[in-house]
Amino acid sequence: MSQSPLLLRRLLRAKDKMDAAPHEAWPVQRLAEVSAVSPAYFAREFKRAFGLPPHRYLLTRRIERASALLRDTDLPVTEIALQTGWTSLGTFGRIFRDITGASPGELRAHERAQPHAGAGIPECVTRHAERPDLNIAVLEKRRRQDGGTL
Repeated sequence: MSQSPLLLRRLLRAKDKMDAAPHEAWPVQRLAEVSAVSPAYFAREFKRAFGLPPHRYLLTRRIERASALLRDTDLPVTEIALQTGWTSLGTFGRIFRDITGASPGELRAHERAQPHAGAGIPECVTRHAERPDLNIAVLEKRRRQDGGTL
């Protein structure tokens, strides 16, 4: 059974809000209000429509933006963390490493060491190509890497 076009428009409205301001806090309650549905219904239907829960979708946007800023600017990592919606530098660094496999500093050094083959490619295309795969939770990835223990 597919979702109604009206519901999809409402879900897209919330998704567009997250895309426009990924640095803001987007709890499910706020997203549900944007979509004019209940929080539980919103979370369930968002995952059904887009393949990821709202929180993981927001994480992908934040990590994409942080990666682009690390690659294309000289801003300090702390400033990038704050601009992309993180309130703790430690949490940003830990989750960034869990998702990308490298710390923010390592990613910046790696990107700068390589000649920029994609210098003329628009940022949106690069971000899409480098989008992290968050089909499983970050904690689950970490648990699997540690051999089943946390």
